[in-house]
Amino acid sequence: MPSSPPKSSPSPNTTTSKRDVWAKPIIIGLLAGLLVIFASYLLPLLKPLTESTSLTHYTQLQSSFRPAIQKAAPAVVNIYTTKTAYLTQHPMFDDPMFQRFLGIQPRERREHMESSLGSGVIADKRGYILTNNHVISEADEIVVALYDGRKVSAQIVGMDRETDLAVLKINLSELPAVATPTSTPADIGDIALAIGNPFGFGQTITMGIVSATGRSGLNLSTYEDFIQTDAAINPGNSGGALINTKGELIGINTAIYSKSGGSQGIGFAIPTHIANTVMEQIIARGAVVRGWLGIIPQAITKNLAHSFGVNYVEGVVIADVFQNSPAYHAGIQPGDILTHIDGKPVEDLRRVMITIAAFQPQQRVTLKLIRRGQSIATEVEIGQRP
Repeated sequence: MPSSPPKSSPSPNTTTSKRDVWAKPIIIGLLAGLLVIFASYLLPLLKPLTESTSLTHYTQLQSSFRPAIQKAAPAVVNIYTTKTAYLTQHPMFDDPMFQRFLGIQPRERREHMESSLGSGVIADKRGYILTNNHVISEADEIVVALYDGRKVSAQIVGMDRETDLAVLKINLSELPAVATPTSTPADIGDIALAIGNPFGFGQTITMGIVSATGRSGLNLSTYEDFIQTDAAINPGNSGGALINTKGELIGINTAIYSKSGGSQGIGFAIPTHIANTVMEQIIARGAVVRGWLGIIPQAITKNLAHSFGVNYVEGVVIADVFQNSPAYHAGIQPGDILTHIDGKPVEDLRRVMITIAAFQPQQRVTLKLIRRGQSIATEVEIGQRP
């Protein structure tokens, strides 16, 4: 009986090949699932770590402000002033009757020279320097010491007591000028560097942050819109520069709040946009021209609004109107509530004064008021502030 051919069994290679066909999709699917799980759960957990790393990197980048200082410091100057002062004496000694009664001769007024110091900022390469009015007020002689060691006498171009700013002029060549911000103005939390001449030690840099903006009610000047900073500001810093980390001027250091006379972390600077506007007008006209309505505004409260028989609204109450003023000729009356100026809402007393002052004389603006509960609008021609 013929034998049947033996049955062939599958080869090991064939079995392995079939397993590979099924295994690869399974492995790929598992990997894809793991990636989804990683993206959904693990990445959010790693995000704080990434942010922390970025913050650390930023801190390392800002470990030195040398580039900003090197850019701005050459434009900051020391200002030395001298003025003639007279020794004080009791006014009775100047009375001729008192002198005859005591048989004494009239005494000559004895004078002596007083010196003071401050800082300034070269804001224009033509030699124009911004400083505080109180730094150079009543000075008989003003000497400016530059960063490069040069010293020169300075002349007063003009002063503005309303903002406590002044502009000086020096006649030198190759002068550096401080840069001004081209982007957004200084805001709360920004790093601030103060450069000045505290106590006459010479140029000194201190660091802090912008603690607040729009500070007013300090009774330092008529128009107050200060930057508050905790960068150390001391006597002699007045008129110096407050700069950002790019070396750009953000303010003119003006005053400190202190019970001891030293820095307590509350300093005030005039914002650059105000300082530049004042400087431009002083250079062009010799003085600052401001708009004027001739009103005395008063902050409105709920009780005050109720006394006028109206609901509380945002605005200011017209407490009084000057005779023959622009407001007087426009028919504005005491008791009117001013709510809008040229379509912009009135926020507070400070903003009202700054807004009106920014208008030019003879410019016509529309005022929205509430009078005895009725809303009215009137047009007024802005005058020039006396």
